[in-house]
Amino acid sequence: MKKKTIFLIILLFLIIIPITSMATERKEGIENFPDSYKPYLLELQKKFPNWKFTALYTGLDWNYVIDNENKFGVNLVPKSYSDRWKNTNPGEYNVEVDSGWVDASRIAVEYAMDPRNFLNSVRIFQFEGLSYDEKTNTKDGIEKILYGTEFYNTTVQYVTSSGSTITMDKKYSDLILQAGKTSLVSTYHLASRIKQEVGPFLTHASISGTVSGYEGLYNFYNIGATSSSEPMGAIRKGLQYAKDGNGASETIKNKYLIPWNTKERAITGGGIFIGSSYINLGQDTVYLQKFHVVDNNSGELFWHQYMTNVLAPYSESKSIYNGYNNMGMLNTSMNFIIPVYNNMPEEAVENPNILESDFSKDNTKVYADVQTTLNIRTGPSTSYEVITSVDKNEIMTRIAKGKQSGELWDKVRLENGITGYVFQNYLKEVPEKQIEEIKLSIDNTVINKGETKKINVEILPEEAKDHEVEFSSSDNTIARVDSVRKCIRNKIWKCYNNSKSERKQCI
Repeated sequence: MKKKTIFLIILLFLIIIPITSMATERKEGIENFPDSYKPYLLELQKKFPNWKFTALYTGLDWNYVIDNENKFGVNLVPKSYSDRWKNTNPGEYNVEVDSGWVDASRIAVEYAMDPRNFLNSVRIFQFEGLSYDEKTNTKDGIEKILYGTEFYNTTVQYVTSSGSTITMDKKYSDLILQAGKTSLVSTYHLASRIKQEVGPFLTHASISGTVSGYEGLYNFYNIGATSSSEPMGAIRKGLQYAKDGNGASETIKNKYLIPWNTKERAITGGGIFIGSSYINLGQDTVYLQKFHVVDNNSGELFWHQYMTNVLAPYSESKSIYNGYNNMGMLNTSMNFIIPVYNNMPEEAVENPNILESDFSKDNTKVYADVQTTLNIRTGPSTSYEVITSVDKNEIMTRIAKGKQSGELWDKVRLENGITGYVFQNYLKEVPEKQIEEIKLSIDNTVINKGETKKINVEILPEEAKDHEVEFSSSDNTIARVDSVRKCIRNKIWKCYNNSKSERKQCI
């Protein structure tokens, strides 16, 4: 009996490991992505030739991932959202998991987790690599991020606990670059984080070194600066962390270079703290910090998630994009790490706001009826991002015709495989080419009883070949002609005599 028990335990172990183990693989280059990703990445490559794209093969089954993320309380949406976004199960519908936030629907989780929905110049930034990359992280790039602040091109000065002022032979960009190398965190991420946390001025209390009781201490990332109702309470908590890690062990303080009594220790030590929490564990994009589908320690998945808002990566990507755009850095060399799952749907999961009932299926050739170019968007309104644009008169296939109330938008597929939405008024159907001539030829003019002959058919012009053309015999008692209309596309018909046993389908 014991032998059987041991056997069953081993068998169960062998079944579980392939599903939860971290069989991840990163492959740089668009050619390493599935076909459904490629048209969008190629479009981005045309716009931003310095961008790199890395396929992150998670080794996880798509439905397995969604099943684990689609559990009550794991992913939330605002209560004000429509029911398509919400879990509507009895007893769970509109239950506030957090104030104003309710559990997300399965379709909302699928949409938010399908990377193919966000392969445009704005939302792609949820996949920006946050690990240090010596090829892309440069001092010049850091300075561009710091531009417009007092950190920009500025030599570092700081105050000691005794009140002395120290002037270093380094600039802030030097300290951030060194911090990135030490912490293995993207220097651009660190620079952006500093701007976000302490603003543009060197006089911010967290980094002034002059707060009473905390002289000579600095916290550039406001680590430990939790909210407080007391005056400067949050800043004091952050400076207390800079002083002793809020009572942390010597091991932790040594790891994070605490106390942060110089700006160099504060910037580097804070970077180590940021890296060790998520980025160095393999969760090195905003997407991966939200959706725990990768773990460098081969631990259990789906629990170490920085936020519960299912659209947090979507929202943060816009902020990141705006920052780079405002700094003129969109053409900087960047690496985007984009997950790939096993057995994904053939097409990207549709936004829950887009209703199937607002469209009728279609398969009509249309062209861009505009003066210059026509934008192809991720959804049916101008509030959605532009994926690409097409030139005047460019032909595409309308795969769904809009029948919404108000503005009508159609869904189209371009010849390169990109799908998106276009305002219906800017599309015109491609006129059908009319048949100008039909040429027929046959092996000979004599058909013996029981014999079949090929009739070769040529439709002119070539563009009109898809027209339906019906053939018939003038006397079916003598000969019959197969009348399956679709066979005209093969351009070859067979002529048959009246013997039913000899009748065959056209070729």
